[in-house]
Amino acid sequence: MLGTQSTPSGVAFLARPGRPAVVTRTLTELTGPVRGAVELPLRLMWCSDRTFELADPDQLLWMYENVLREATRADDLRRLVNGTLLRRVWPDLNLPHGVRRAWEARHRTLHRIG
Repeated sequence: MLGTQSTPSGVAFLARPGRPAVVTRTLTELTGPVRGAVELPLRLMWCSDRTFELADPDQLLWMYENVLREATRADDLRRLVNGTLLRRVWPDLNLPHGVRRAWEARHRTLHRIG
């Protein structure tokens, strides 16, 4: 599956039971916004308040945690996550173990940051 990272045994890292973590091939392809308000689609966040102000550090973290955990396609990651911001906030993100391991396995620079 494009965008997933597998362990040596061939089992994908899981975002949660039954759902593989989706990871982009490069961090540079993450060209999401760096400022302003972002509204997540329902498939990524199921509550009525799905708008995040990126200037608010807590809202930025909450949005990235949701997108990285819930994304089922790399296009959502490319559109919503910014590679530079992701590197900056990586150590502060509260992610499921499988999501963190998948991203750090694919992008060694994140592993060194965290």
